Amino acid sequence: MQIRDRIKAFKRVLAKDLVPHPKNWRTHSKAQGDALRGILAEVGYVDALLVRETGNGRLQLIDGHLRAEITPDMEVPVLVLDVTEAEAEKILATFDPLGAMATADTEKLESLLSEIETDSEALQTMLDELAVESGIEVKQPEIVDPEAQIDRAEVLLQKWQVKKGDLWLIKSPNKVRCPKCGKVHNLK
Repeated sequence: MQIRDRIKAFKRVLAKDLVPHPKNWRTHSKAQGDALRGILAEVGYVDALLVRETGNGRLQLIDGHLRAEITPDMEVPVLVLDVTEAEAEKILATFDPLGAMATADTEKLESLLSEIETDSEALQTMLDELAVESGIEVKQPEIVDPEAQIDRAEVLLQKWQVKKGDLWLIKSPNKVRCPKCGKVHNLK
């Protein structure tokens, strides 16, 4: 089998200048858009949109419609493909479904998910749904009786170098972010 490299160029263009493919069959829910906004806000762009040049010199999207829609006024990375309209349609029909055919190594996924922290509620919901779909139990925060360690208050205040009234951001059931140093501390 001979495999051709169809990537013609890499460039950055304004997302609003990209032409959506008229045969794009993917629709995007509000939840998906919110989760994508969350990862874009926390991490940023990490992948290029796929486009092809049309006869009039415009760039037509093949993959990345939602990213372009969410960031219309941003210069976004694109891979310009040297493909015909028929080949673009083939890519449009198969690109996402091929990726979706991969299966999860539950042990690795569970380990990965246990390390991820996000400030985005939508992104956390998506990760929790991924865990559930993969048969991984989503651990709910343990409710602790606030009276349980009251006798250790002074020791804990000293350990964490805080004072009563400080605000802590709880990142997960077993981790908190210290408002003074900004570090995430494991509570295990």
